[in-house]
Amino acid sequence: MIKISPSLLACNFARLEEEVRKIEEGGAHYVHVDVMDGHFVPNISVGFPIVQALKSITKLPLDVHLMISDPDRYIEEFAKAGADIITVQQEACIHLDRTVRYIKEQGKKAAVALNPATDIRVLEYVLPMLDMVLIMSVNPGFGGQKYIPYSTEKIKALKKMIDKMGLKTDIQVDGGVTVDNCREIKAAGANVLVAGSAIFQSKDIKETIRKLIEY
Repeated sequence: MIKISPSLLACNFARLEEEVRKIEEGGAHYVHVDVMDGHFVPNISVGFPIVQALKSITKLPLDVHLMISDPDRYIEEFAKAGADIITVQQEACIHLDRTVRYIKEQGKKAAVALNPATDIRVLEYVLPMLDMVLIMSVNPGFGGQKYIPYSTEKIKALKKMIDKMGLKTDIQVDGGVTVDNCREIKAAGANVLVAGSAIFQSKDIKETIRKLIEY
């Protein structure tokens, strides 16, 4: 099943609840929340208060992507704030096994994101513990970037690894995902698509989500 996780990075924060209602009505499966610290990535976005606010206005699972340095310091707080899925960047974790176990201890689904240049083999030993792997198909930090073409081969390689290990780990893709390239991304093995600009800047959010699922 294909699932859509609209990225709030591209929404109108002055009308946050209204924007969330649009994606709910449009058939989204998750709400993707990008947390940036201005250190791991060259941008600053949202924190605990926004996650708490979202938890109070939607029943959609909150898919919280921590693009921050030293994520272990904040995992418990994001869990308490209402995150349902907590994704950490492999490149930000000194002890990835420990970090993944810590997320699980909070009763949350655990995911790990890989930057474009990071080899999927770094996940070989922790993959059985993960609910999802996020393939970043742009360099993280800003919305509206173009999909990096070699990401497709990376998705295929990850899917092969997951199948070989007999796992059912979700493959999420974030960065430059559009109606025009979603077929290629899904064919490679991805089943969770993150889209920001493609959804929130479209004229018909419901129709765009439908196309991302069905194309």
